[in-house]
Amino acid sequence: MDRRQLLRSGLLGAGLVAGTALVSGCTEPDPPRTGAPDAGSPDPAGPEVIASGLEVPWAIAFLRDGDALVTQRDAATVVRVSPGGDVRTVGDVADAAPRGEGGLQGIAVAPGDDSVVFLYYTTAGDNRLVRMDFDGTRLTRPRTLISGLDAAYNHHGGALLFDADRSLFVAVGDAAVPEVAQDVRALNGKILRVDRDGRPWPGNPFDNEVWSYGHRNVEGLALDASGRLWASEFGQNSRDELNLIRRGGNYGWPEVEGESDDPRFVSPAAGWTTDEASPAGLAIVGGRAYMAALRGRRLWEIPLDGDTAGAPTARFTGDYGRLRAVAAAPDGSVWFGTSNRDGRGRPTGSDDRLLRMRPA
Repeated sequence: MDRRQLLRSGLLGAGLVAGTALVSGCTEPDPPRTGAPDAGSPDPAGPEVIASGLEVPWAIAFLRDGDALVTQRDAATVVRVSPGGDVRTVGDVADAAPRGEGGLQGIAVAPGDDSVVFLYYTTAGDNRLVRMDFDGTRLTRPRTLISGLDAAYNHHGGALLFDADRSLFVAVGDAAVPEVAQDVRALNGKILRVDRDGRPWPGNPFDNEVWSYGHRNVEGLALDASGRLWASEFGQNSRDELNLIRRGGNYGWPEVEGESDDPRFVSPAAGWTTDEASPAGLAIVGGRAYMAALRGRRLWEIPLDGDTAGAPTARFTGDYGRLRAVAAAPDGSVWFGTSNRDGRGRPTGSDDRLLRMRPA
């Protein structure tokens, strides 16, 4: 059995915890906090708490009435959260097998059709994309669209996003096998573009599901007002990235990390040290990108001007701990969630929380 097969089977899990996981920028624990776990008082004029007591909220997708569907990674459940803070469980994923950084991750609602929901999650043997029916109260009738995506202790990817053409982008991590990211025939280490049945989108550059490649671990996808696709990506030991995604683009991993002068690779639009970021969720509102930082314990605000990114500004540093999920709400606000119960944070009695901020 080769290394990739061992990773897929989970037999290297313990070794990854002790080895690969500890050298990866996306898996290192937070630096020790000073004082009590509640240290870092939020600005009273800042975000408002919508809901508390959640369990590792990983992704947020909005329904047409303004309610949100939120995945809970380790509980493998989906909750419906109203803007007023009502929380109801609407589904669970029976074959999800949370382990390491895997579990129930991405979620997307079909454009203009709240009756169809897409989920990305980890099973005992793989990562997969699944479509489910939704009647407003329960998720039912799971249908697997893509299966067999390599899974390991970390680097699952997991972000899902529909565009205006109703194609679905799916971020798939490299499953801790870096070399796979440069193989356009393989689906790991890529951003995929598929239709609602999981089939390759017409016009994809490699005649398969792959849209872009050379990715390590993308956990955030967002579209700007002009329909350009942006992605947040974990680096390894030095540089995290915000990338503008281009059809057929090669983003360099594992040949390069961060900026590069090599014309074969697309350089990031913005970058951070892994201490400052470990980027997860991403949303764009009013010409500004909002990127959650896990190890960085802050929300990065990045001005966008066409296909370029300006100087990032850190917001709420240390106020809420680790931040993961971010989404643009229909009312123009930004929702974001903490990830302090993921085994690497220091949860307070109210964690994990879902918060709302109003961009200036």
